[in-house]
Amino acid sequence: MRPIKCKNHTKPTCANNLAPIEVLDKDGCCSHWECDCYCTGWGDPHYKTFDGLAYSYQGNCTYVLVEEIVPTIHNFGMYIDNYHCDPAESVSCTRTLTIKHESQEVQLKTVKLIPMKVEVTVNNVAVGLPYEKYSLKIHKAGLNYVVQLTRLKINVTYSGMAFTIRMPFQIFANNTQGQCGKCNNVIEDDCMLRNGTVIPSCEIMADDWIISDPEKPHCQHMPPSPPIINPDCKPSELCELLKGSLFEKCHPIVDVKSYYDACVFDSCRAPNQFIECASLQIYAATCTDQGVCIDWRGHTNNACPINCPSHKVYEACGPAVEETCKSSLTGQSQTQQMEGCFCPNGTKLYDTAMDVCVSTCGCVGPDNIPREYGETFQFDCKDCICLEGGSGIICEPLKCPVPDREVQCEGEGYHKITQINPDEKCCSDIVCVCNTTQCTTKPPQCDPGFIAVANTTEEQCCPSYQCNPKEVCVKDGNEYKPGSEVLGSKCEKCKCTNKQNSTTLLNIIECNVISCNVKCQEGYSLIPHPGECCPTCVQTSCFIRTKENGTLILKPGGTQNDPKDNCTIYSCRWSHGQLISSTSVIDCTFDENKCQPGTIVPLPGGCCKTCILRPDTPSCTPTQTMDYIKYNGCHSEELVPVTRCEGRCETFSLYSHEANSMRHTCSCCRESKTTKKEIMLLCPGDIRKKYRYIHVERCECMKSGCGIDQSSSEEYMENKGNTTQVPQEEKALERVRKALRAIGKRT
Repeated sequence: MRPIKCKNHTKPTCANNLAPIEVLDKDGCCSHWECDCYCTGWGDPHYKTFDGLAYSYQGNCTYVLVEEIVPTIHNFGMYIDNYHCDPAESVSCTRTLTIKHESQEVQLKTVKLIPMKVEVTVNNVAVGLPYEKYSLKIHKAGLNYVVQLTRLKINVTYSGMAFTIRMPFQIFANNTQGQCGKCNNVIEDDCMLRNGTVIPSCEIMADDWIISDPEKPHCQHMPPSPPIINPDCKPSELCELLKGSLFEKCHPIVDVKSYYDACVFDSCRAPNQFIECASLQIYAATCTDQGVCIDWRGHTNNACPINCPSHKVYEACGPAVEETCKSSLTGQSQTQQMEGCFCPNGTKLYDTAMDVCVSTCGCVGPDNIPREYGETFQFDCKDCICLEGGSGIICEPLKCPVPDREVQCEGEGYHKITQINPDEKCCSDIVCVCNTTQCTTKPPQCDPGFIAVANTTEEQCCPSYQCNPKEVCVKDGNEYKPGSEVLGSKCEKCKCTNKQNSTTLLNIIECNVISCNVKCQEGYSLIPHPGECCPTCVQTSCFIRTKENGTLILKPGGTQNDPKDNCTIYSCRWSHGQLISSTSVIDCTFDENKCQPGTIVPLPGGCCKTCILRPDTPSCTPTQTMDYIKYNGCHSEELVPVTRCEGRCETFSLYSHEANSMRHTCSCCRESKTTKKEIMLLCPGDIRKKYRYIHVERCECMKSGCGIDQSSSEEYMENKGNTTQVPQEEKALERVRKALRAIGKRT
């Protein structure tokens, strides 16, 4: 056996500006340096390829991150699902990272951004962490979910907003394609299309790696357009932290430019401190991976907080592998660090599968409560003890006390039940309880205004009932609450009071007669109506306003002259159930120039006049006036034409020697032709009757016996022979004529 002499290899310069990794040769004795394939993505989103080429692409479909150019591993690949996380801007965020290897498919899915929640599934089934099967391991380390393919030496981290993929150059050199580029430590060929063509734009290359996703059936290629950024945009203060003294010690190791540019891009295009924090977080994580840990979150003015569970504390530079009661760190390197939530000083994690911090390693049961060795306790109704070694916790069923005698229930309504013992919740007791549904006594049917009230005692289960007043009023079987209106008689207003009738125990109803405050205007009277509470105003007289603004009240059927004008007559009558008032004016055609002086006298009624005509007055002629005709309490509704004969006729006395006496010759102006006209008279009770009166057509001087008043008109005699009486106005006119004749004889 000869020792192998190893050569000293010079460290290469990695295209991604990260430190090279020392790798054992195939013989396992010597080592050499290689640049691992390291791809990252963060924010909205920004990418750095395996060889360190930075670009941004805002597609919202599912894309290939890594696949083999020449497949050597069965069903191997990594894929990213992006979505537009800001509806106002075409900004994308990572939603799901998928890792396929042989028969297993791991999905790390962001369920909620604030607070961050990530769901882990294997073959579409949710799993608990840590998870290990075949060469696949999944666990939580700090803020990241870590997926390891141990046989392939692949390490993938995902925080919900950022991912890293580390693959060994020794296995995957020159055999990767996708959005992470070609891992060969040559930056110029990272933007390679599916057909192997290398192009200058990685944004166009990224869009070329779209794949069909059943959850996004309508997703299409989206060729990138140049982002429009306001040139006057001032970078966020968070972005300035990257270039400041806070990260200064990492600048020589990890180039900050691409991370700073990504942060400025995010802050100017879609200002959101949560997305800006992603650039700081991925840069700090890359620095920590290269051995430079920076506690940076405390300098962000609480813009990038980490909320730890109450039993843990935040550490920016905590151990990458945390010590637990179930594992030992002996022989493990403690130089690698990461940020996250860790157990406080003086405590340690009980187990990676049980997130409980303990000060002394003992037992932790399903209740997540730490127990010391030898400690006894109860859990899930079992007596348990914590033992060192073995399975740790040993439990036996709890023994409950046995009752001395069987419980017997007495009385109606009581029955047995099994219930938890109040002194020992894991044991049960048999007790008698009351179940009123088993009672046979039913509540009585109470009268209106009363309610059935159950009376119970501690000694009895089933109640006794009595009808108690409900403090309401009752009328006609209806109940009324105090203060409410009660339906009474039509002319009463009733109300339910709070007073109680000592006999009926019901509340008293008080009623008041509805007051009628009705006043009628002139011409109207209050008339009661059957079934109505108050009388109503009904017109019973005509209210008439005279020519000089005076007032008259006329009963139905009444007439009255104007107080200052006898030629104006007012009347009141019924017509179709209504009182109608009317005003009539008598037309008197009278020429005083035809009269002998001193002979003018008024006619009855005081409106028209008559006189003895002058000698030169034309002989007998008819004249006409307009007047009302009245008969037996009835009267014409309107003025009608009334004619009379007027004029001079020869009248003389002459001595007769033959008779030795005076011979008288008399002639009168009388009607020689008349006609009968028919009119309607309005009688009391709104009754109308037909009436015929004489109308003079022609007048003549006719001889008559002197001193004897008689009519020579056949028509007149005929009318007089009938039962029809001469109107009162005609009688008055005849009396005037007699007076005039008497005056003529004296002259």
